[in-house]
Amino acid sequence: MKHTISRRHFLTTTAALPFLGAMSFAANVPQTLDELWAGFAELDKDTPLDIDVLKEWENDGVVCRVVRYQVGVFKGAPSRVAAFYAFPKGGTKLPALVELHGGGQSASLGNVVTYAKRGYACLSLNWGGNKMSIGSESWSGPQTDWGRLDATHPPQRNKTNHFVGSLAPDEFTLDAMESPRNSNWFLVLIAARRAITFLEKQPEVDATRIGAFGHSMGGKLTTNLAGIDMRIRAAVPSCGGSGDLAEDPKTKRTPMELACISDNAYIPRITCPTLWLSPTNDFHANIDNMAWNWRNVPDASLRFSISPHFNHRHSDEHAITEYLWFEQHLKGAAFKMPASPKIAMELKTDDGVPRITITPDGSMPVQRVDIYYAIDPHYLTRFWRDAKATKTSDLQWSAQCPILTTEQPIFVFANVVYEMPEPYRSETKTDTFAISSRVLSATSAQLQAAGTKATDKPDRAIDEGTRGWHDWYLLNWGHPPLWTATTRKLKDPKWRGPKGATLHFEVKSETDNQLVLTFNCNGWGAMIPGKPAVDYTVIKTLTASKDWQSVAVSLSELIATDPKITTPPADWQTVTEFSISPSGATVKDGQRVKADGKRWQGPREIRNLRWEGGEYASQTTTDSVVSPEDFKKNFDSAIKKSLEQEKLDGK
Repeated sequence: MKHTISRRHFLTTTAALPFLGAMSFAANVPQTLDELWAGFAELDKDTPLDIDVLKEWENDGVVCRVVRYQVGVFKGAPSRVAAFYAFPKGGTKLPALVELHGGGQSASLGNVVTYAKRGYACLSLNWGGNKMSIGSESWSGPQTDWGRLDATHPPQRNKTNHFVGSLAPDEFTLDAMESPRNSNWFLVLIAARRAITFLEKQPEVDATRIGAFGHSMGGKLTTNLAGIDMRIRAAVPSCGGSGDLAEDPKTKRTPMELACISDNAYIPRITCPTLWLSPTNDFHANIDNMAWNWRNVPDASLRFSISPHFNHRHSDEHAITEYLWFEQHLKGAAFKMPASPKIAMELKTDDGVPRITITPDGSMPVQRVDIYYAIDPHYLTRFWRDAKATKTSDLQWSAQCPILTTEQPIFVFANVVYEMPEPYRSETKTDTFAISSRVLSATSAQLQAAGTKATDKPDRAIDEGTRGWHDWYLLNWGHPPLWTATTRKLKDPKWRGPKGATLHFEVKSETDNQLVLTFNCNGWGAMIPGKPAVDYTVIKTLTASKDWQSVAVSLSELIATDPKITTPPADWQTVTEFSISPSGATVKDGQRVKADGKRWQGPREIRNLRWEGGEYASQTTTDSVVSPEDFKKNFDSAIKKSLEQEKLDGK
């Protein structure tokens, strides 16, 4: 492909002053956020963006460009970041957005075009340096080039990943001593702040209406950008930016990291309207850390939209809140996001059962209220129970939250679901949107001090099927050969399998088909610390019928997808997730192979998921501590799975 390259300088200076170039700052190592970012405004003003417009075309009324701009001059060499930029043709005084992609990802042309069609100018940075795609074709022109640094992800030249805590110097870092300036988070934030400057200088952009959004690593970057740059007027971090707990053994944050690199340093500085968009079980955005670190951000400028059961993605009625947030705060549209629902947890009750009360904002008609609670301290694998809220007055819902033991904590939050107003309903995939309450919790000591009683009991009936897939999360639902329904309900001690029991359910299949049942055991080391997670599968054959068909599963049928493991699990106690799909992986003749998925036709329904036989015995507790080494292995695996899933989404 041949590209026409033109150059546009939007900042007029006689020379490019280096931003931190050649160690222009004093040798003192920054100890605070103010010291870390001292002088940025002046350097940003005096350093040209040196913008290259590498390619330009039009698509359905949208002007699309591949651009590259200068982040700064570091160690005597320029660092430049490539990006996609799009805006509606002929648009003036447009609100604008900076998108920050996640780890292992790249700039998204689809996202900038989508927002351009909604009336925004949008710039998606390719900070990670990975391949950029224009439709089915990879961009082959000039790319992101960090010069004598390496802030790519995954690292392209540096053997050390300076996103994961190392502040030590090497040939690709800014400072020659341990310093927060050696963190790649700092470098990418410089690029993000320079992206704001890029947008400010575009003739079609209203410089007073610039927002930011990003997913995963981009979610952390969005949180930090909103905290350090007052030019951001609205922000939506997705699956990132939850902050750290100083005593967390998995992360081991140093005082310098907590003061200069951690979200903890940035969150208290956020003043722009911010929507926290993250699911309950996200591996990159610890929901418990979020509840603590964001507790002092004022309700007036903060909303939450929390998808139950998901990990690192959102259901449609939650994902759409990003768009609605920007419509209100950057466009000044008539739409106004309802206030966060008020949540109250009462521990001292007449019957000893915790009670949750929710008071939603009644400015729009409330379609339903869902109150969720969990008794599992392991945030990654906990199952969030639906407490089945009951309306008690015109604008109040409540629910009881029975527990099995007072030896473990309780966590609660609620979703309030509203009807999508016009004109947004006609241009989105969902008729509803959901706003969440804050997340509350009570420790074991607090439960016991309040006289809370353990009134709940184990239940063999796991899912009757009367509420669809309410207790599951669904993936690839638009792709019949790939759809997957997954639940963590079998991990909850209320529904955990008795010793020697078999699992039963009924299913409908209008064609001859198969189901791959997958049992993920010891996910994230939740049940047996120091031991790896293992997937066990069994394939069940279905015959074409419009009637319900019975399926039964015993432990002896389960085959590990790791060929090195040749025996089934000893019991059901370590199951952390259970999945149903017409496709998946299994083992044949000692080799791991993909099951032959067939095109599914007809409904995707199950009912009467239950345990039969067996006896209840002592159950494995779930307050295990995962070592930092095991956590990192699981974390890297989760990133890989997330990227693979996103590729399937695009099919």
